[in-house]
Amino acid sequence: MHPDTSHPPVLRAAEVHHPTPLTPAAPYAAPLVPVQPAAVPAVASVILPDGRVVTGYAIEHAQPTPLATKPAVSRAAVNVALGGVGFLAVCGGLLMLTTFIAALTALIAQLITLAAVLFGGWIAVQVFSARNGASGGNTFHIRKATFKRNRFNG
Repeated sequence: MHPDTSHPPVLRAAEVHHPTPLTPAAPYAAPLVPVQPAAVPAVASVILPDGRVVTGYAIEHAQPTPLATKPAVSRAAVNVALGGVGFLAVCGGLLMLTTFIAALTALIAQLITLAAVLFGGWIAVQVFSARNGASGGNTFHIRKATFKRNRFNG
C-alpha cells in the first residue's frame, strides 16, 4: 500500500512541559542580614591621561593559593617500605619460632633415647646379675610331697 497524499498534513500543537520547582526544606527563607566590613578599605583616585579623575575603593587582587609542597618521598613509598620492614620482622620471628620448635623436638627425641638406654641398661644389669651370682636373692627348697587318697602328706 502506498501512503495517502491527498490530505494535507495535520499540524499539532507542541506540548510544553514546565518543571516542577523543588520546595525548600524550610517553608520561609531566612532573611539576609547585611554584614559591615571589619575595616573600611582605602579610597583610591586615578588620574586618566585625558585628565579625568576616577575615584573608588582599592580592590585587593585575588592571590593564588600556594600549591602544597610535595614531600621528598611519597606516602605510598613510605607505606611500602614500612610494610617490607614489618614483613621482614614477621619472617624473622617465624624463622626463630620454627628453629625453636625443631630444637625442642630434637631435645625430646634425645631425652627419649637416653631414657630407653638407661632403662635397657638397668634391665640388663638385673638379668645378668641374677644368672651369674647365686649368692643374692631368695632360695626356695621344695620337698617331695606325696598325695595319698586325695590327701596331702607333707
